[in-house]
Amino acid sequence: MSHADRATYKVQFDNGRTANRQARVGSVPALPPPGPARVPRVARLMALAIRFDGLVRCGQVKDFAQIARLGYVTRGRLSQIMDLANLAPDIQEELLFLEPAKVGKDAITERHLRPIARHTEWASQRRLWRTLIKREEAVPPPPPCGVVATRSRVAKSL
Repeated sequence: MSHADRATYKVQFDNGRTANRQARVGSVPALPPPGPARVPRVARLMALAIRFDGLVRCGQVKDFAQIARLGYVTRGRLSQIMDLANLAPDIQEELLFLEPAKVGKDAITERHLRPIARHTEWASQRRLWRTLIKREEAVPPPPPCGVVATRSRVAKSL
């Protein structure tokens, strides 16, 4: 009997809760190449605040309450987002062009900006902004944990 009527494939089945229970033919699929970097959330919120302000000013939307209804958010949340439009123009520009976080969470969040936006004077906003930026840059990375941390502690004690 010839083996010309046979085909040999490598089949991989994934186990676990997140497996999609599909057989994959061939080798393990490679991860897709990383896409473009994610725009920081605060930059997107800043862009929304500018856009919403423009919609109300030109009369396309009656007021911010209507935007809140259309966007299925509370008026309070929309107020928080619109407070970003009260920031000094140079701070708004810096927010729009923030670098995305390399790993983990964004360094600057909308919650960090709320106390700054409460100030009506742009000079005090700029001073608080510079303080926030310096603080975020000066935050040391979290200490390692697990086996590496244990080994480094033991090495230091010797």
